[in-house]
Amino acid sequence: MSAIPYPALAPSTPARDLPVARASRPAWARPSFIVLLLATLFLYVVGLDRNGWANAYYAAAVQAGTQSWKAFFFGSLDASNFITVDKSPAFLWVMEISARLFGLNTWSVMVPQALEGVATVALVYLATRRWFGPAAGLIAGAVVALTPAAALMFRYNNPDALLTLLLTAGAYALLRAVEGGRTRWLVLAAALVGTGFLAKMMQAFVIVPVFVLVYLLFGPPRLLQRIKQLVLAGIALVVASGWWVAVVELWPSADRPYIGGSQNNSLLNLIFGYNGFGRLTGNETGSVGGLGAIGSRWGLTGWNRLFLPEFGGQISWLIPAAILLLVACFWFTRLAPRSDMVRASLVLWGGWLLLTGAVFSFAQGIIHPYYSIALAPPIGALIGIGATTLWKHRSALLARLVLAGALAATAAWSYVLLDRSPTWNPSLKVAILVLGLLGAALIATSPAGWKRLSIVVAALGLLVALAGPAAYTLETVSTAYSGAIPSAGPAVAASSGPGGFARGQGGFRGVPPGGFTAGANPPRGGGGGGFLNASRPGSQLVAALQANAGNYRWVVATVNANSAAGYQLATGDPVMAIGGFNGSDPTPTLAEFEAYVNAGEIHYFIGGGGGMGSGSGSTGSEIAAWVSQHFAATIVDGVTIYDLTAVP
Repeated sequence: MSAIPYPALAPSTPARDLPVARASRPAWARPSFIVLLLATLFLYVVGLDRNGWANAYYAAAVQAGTQSWKAFFFGSLDASNFITVDKSPAFLWVMEISARLFGLNTWSVMVPQALEGVATVALVYLATRRWFGPAAGLIAGAVVALTPAAALMFRYNNPDALLTLLLTAGAYALLRAVEGGRTRWLVLAAALVGTGFLAKMMQAFVIVPVFVLVYLLFGPPRLLQRIKQLVLAGIALVVASGWWVAVVELWPSADRPYIGGSQNNSLLNLIFGYNGFGRLTGNETGSVGGLGAIGSRWGLTGWNRLFLPEFGGQISWLIPAAILLLVACFWFTRLAPRSDMVRASLVLWGGWLLLTGAVFSFAQGIIHPYYSIALAPPIGALIGIGATTLWKHRSALLARLVLAGALAATAAWSYVLLDRSPTWNPSLKVAILVLGLLGAALIATSPAGWKRLSIVVAALGLLVALAGPAAYTLETVSTAYSGAIPSAGPAVAASSGPGGFARGQGGFRGVPPGGFTAGANPPRGGGGGGFLNASRPGSQLVAALQANAGNYRWVVATVNANSAAGYQLATGDPVMAIGGFNGSDPTPTLAEFEAYVNAGEIHYFIGGGGGMGSGSGSTGSEIAAWVSQHFAATIVDGVTIYDLTAVP
């Protein structure tokens, strides 16, 4: 079968020279784009305050950044700059600037995340519309907006929102570089990815090989010139990602906060260890331990990981269709010239999906299902490109069969995913399956010339494809989430992986191996909250901690950062997080803690925060034992506190 002509272009015209012309764009294109963005904004902002501080760990860092520029720069958890969060701080900077402008509250922290989501949808639209038309852009943008993991993270204060936006912007810039061969677009793409590193470190670099391959294969200049341009882009990548690293590494360690997540107060240790290769190998010193020993401490690994209960409902709804459409479009463009923009787009988005998906599928270290938001842009782009390209050429039997197969596969897989929550809208899965099979049959058998029927079939296909993820997304935006490991959508049946526990709204349901708990709605009260959920102190305890707070560098010290974050957000004053996020960072030592106490810099100590730092032989346990031996305990709001300023 001959190759399909370039979509919306004259077959004799090189694709790079003629992106979809403005004159050929229908009148409905711009209004539809505006509606898409407004609908996405509404979806991501409505009821946003129900999440409260969401991930209190990062919300506390935002609070610190509004009180201290030093904390802002380093990404400190507290304004007294004891320890940083375990990520690079660019994602915090956006929220901190918002909070400095509009005051610290849940809206000023969360709305920037929602706006990053709207911008991501807009960029996916632009990157597909430019070469494939507005219909492809609208479909691609809608798929991204309705991806459950995206709806969760673009309403949450984790690093993944900014990372996804920057990678998408980098992909758009790369396609512009391929289109015209201009160095400035290639350098911009590299700089955007490098800035993504400052949002979530090494995860940003996963797609770098794909970017290099795309420009090396499809860039219009001669090979030697393409290599020179890539060298310049590499320099831009290093500068954009490395300037902050260089400043931190050159800064005297005694005059900056401890690098949270590292085991030796080294940013390089954090980059290449805990947040780097340790995520791939599972060799993560200071990790929380994961779920078990079968396949991976963080669940079963393998090619099907993204389809298992932990990840399936978050991202996988349209992955089978995206891959099928990708393969079909490659076949139809097999006779295109080397520098064809259609094929370049397919390699970019397909490479992003397959490479990042493979990393997530086989990584043995820390990984959470919400990481899969990074797959939403390539899935959306491939669905938009593939569906519209084949639809325009549905007079060809092979194109109709591929479209029918993609729709049938989507309907069947949606049924499987929805069946994992058997009591949640049980009729939806049946309706999707029946309508999907009907739509697939109509696509395969209907004459292409029947325009009215074609419109009905196309609308039916889009409805079926988006119904499942849209239902999950609506459930997500109408549910309150908090804690360190949120999970979109309704509760699902127990995973067959290590531990055999169920994932549901907001996180784990039950107690995974290791004894910690997590979830969307942790118990209220005065306790430490568990090391994956923030403490929620009562009013009497807050008043006690706030008393004479200005006289102390830290109003209280406690083991692990989530426990500290709750106290800090409640009081508005710096709290020392012993051991960092997991309680496992070796700081402060007992001798250092004693020195802080003797200098009168810490008012209270609260034990019982949980985490690895509270176990026998840990820094946290040593400090807790020393405090209990030398200071009297007092119970306030059910919490045991020690006044470190009282004479022993």
